[in-house]
Amino acid sequence: MSDPNGTDPLDSFDEIIAEETDRDPDLAVIEAGSRTLRTQSGGPPQSDVPARPEDPEVDKALREVEAELATRWGETKLEPSVSRISALMDFLGEPQRSYPSIHITGTNGKTSTARMIEALLGAFELRTGRYTSPHVQSITERISLDGAPITAERFIETYNDIKPYVEMVDSRQEYRLSFFEVLTGMAYAAFADAPVDVAVVEVGMGGSWDATNVIDGDVAVITPIDLDHTDRLGETPAEIAGEKGGIIKQDATVILAQQPVDAAQVLLKKAVEVDATVVREGLEFGVVARQVAVGGQLLTLRGLGGEYTEVYLPLHGAHQAHNAAVALAAVEAFFGVGAQRAEPLDIDTVRKAFAAVSSPGRLEVVRRSPTIVLDAAHNPAGARVTADAVREAFDFSRLIGVVGASGDKNVRGLLEAFEPIFAEIVVTQNSTQRAMDADELAAIAVEVFGEERVQVEPRLPDALEAAITLAEEEGEFAGGGVLVTGSVITVGEARLLLGKG
Repeated sequence: MSDPNGTDPLDSFDEIIAEETDRDPDLAVIEAGSRTLRTQSGGPPQSDVPARPEDPEVDKALREVEAELATRWGETKLEPSVSRISALMDFLGEPQRSYPSIHITGTNGKTSTARMIEALLGAFELRTGRYTSPHVQSITERISLDGAPITAERFIETYNDIKPYVEMVDSRQEYRLSFFEVLTGMAYAAFADAPVDVAVVEVGMGGSWDATNVIDGDVAVITPIDLDHTDRLGETPAEIAGEKGGIIKQDATVILAQQPVDAAQVLLKKAVEVDATVVREGLEFGVVARQVAVGGQLLTLRGLGGEYTEVYLPLHGAHQAHNAAVALAAVEAFFGVGAQRAEPLDIDTVRKAFAAVSSPGRLEVVRRSPTIVLDAAHNPAGARVTADAVREAFDFSRLIGVVGASGDKNVRGLLEAFEPIFAEIVVTQNSTQRAMDADELAAIAVEVFGEERVQVEPRLPDALEAAITLAEEEGEFAGGGVLVTGSVITVGEARLLLGKG
């Protein structure tokens, strides 16, 4: 991994972060990763994962915006209310009401589903805006127009446009607008300014009091619900469903992925209360058939308008097939298929859209020999579907796990889900304040894996090197691999360090 001059970009990654002591750790990581990636690859990453701006003046201006946003409450600190974001929308002239929207909540699969919905809408020549979180590499990823993150210049311009109104809200509320609330305001303003034909919006957390919930989604999508953020959302799937069901609005169409029975009951009751129409995976739509294909899978999906055959999806795992079925039903509902019109969507357009889908950091292969896969699973439910997908899509003779988790997650459950597929595990930590200490993580890992299968490397670059060495122990052609997982931040850092290909 060293360059011709003998310097190790993984070492320089730490040095760059150390230089950024006056900034939010997440933002320092973004900057460090972008610079080290350019050192290794000779250029910026692909358009869906932008690097730092090349223009020094633009980069400086973006740094200033990031620094200002970093002074606000982070995404893990919140006061459950939409009062502040509602006040901001009022000052901005209600931009979120100038376009129809598809609103997405759930525990896992939200971002991948949002990307699929966006691809389908774009293929049907609609101008899309997509708002998702968290980002993998750059803060600008969160706001996309026409399938690509907005430019740094546009991000800066949008922030400066709404900044006076943000300050007005700050001065009149008990608490200042949070980091996520300001970004949500920016997204809604950018979509109105574009203007977009439809917005695809992923909630940050929950639903009813989430900052995104000032839109009235024509279509409400609820991906599978499981236990996560239990301290804020509830300790059972039913309680969590009560919060997430808050995005279901009057007369909307609800696209309901497969759910635990108690969660489904809560969501159906909510839909009845607001006269929403519900379509359910496994009944009105679903996955008819799927088979593993090179680089992904080949699907037959049943939508609201009939069957869609020979749909190639370049993503791995049964969970992504189910996400595809949900996304297809959401777009059909948006176009009125099954209600105002009986005929299905054009099959060739659907195939073209799905074939172009990408979802960075979701079972993403970023290097070969040995194969290194990144996956952002960060809770037990996500880890279980990832483990199943790895078994199905990859033929590893020896798989090494690199795990860096957040301290507020069910880490034991996450590790238990991965234990059957990892020959050994290298525990580490990412560079943010939320990261679980590597030694603390190791203590739990030893209980799950046994001491002989656990290695501790607090620095992520060292953890990657150690895992690669372990994967190569059986020889170049033995089929060893590395899976980096446990946190979106860990995956984002690893992605930046390793580059693609």
